[in-house]
Amino acid sequence: MTGSLRFHTKAADDTRELAGALASLAKPSDLLLLAGDLGSGKTTFAQGFGAALGVGEPIVSPTFTLVRTYEGRLPFVHGDVYRLDHLQEVIDLGLPELLDEGGVALIEWGDVAAPGLPADFLEVRLEFGEGDDERVLSMRVVGPAWAARQAAIAAALGRWAAA
Repeated sequence: MTGSLRFHTKAADDTRELAGALASLAKPSDLLLLAGDLGSGKTTFAQGFGAALGVGEPIVSPTFTLVRTYEGRLPFVHGDVYRLDHLQEVIDLGLPELLDEGGVALIEWGDVAAPGLPADFLEVRLEFGEGDDERVLSMRVVGPAWAARQAAIAAALGRWAAA
């Protein structure tokens, strides 16, 4: 993808809705990497994404457990590599192998782990907007899996498109 797609949400529930709309495009073995400062809404995004996949239990940050797996329309693997110090630790977690099982993986702080993960992912960068709950989300496609869905992403998330 040349450049990135940009979206704007006005509240946490709005961010969850956007993530849910994106989850409607998810396929087995998809990888999403979430990036952004502390408190920018990565777990909020994961909650909306997982709920749209049919996860019925509360989705919480896996900061201390590193990885949580949930059952839904597709298995949902939610990881957080914030506490890891070395790339080898990401590899040791076996995140790429979890994708082999047909699930969708969403990794918080994934931009840090990208060198140890498959080179086919959608990066979602969350940034603070002007208001307390406003967020700007930039999405960048790397590899063919999500690139083939770039137009579908733009269409599914059109109501949040940033001007």
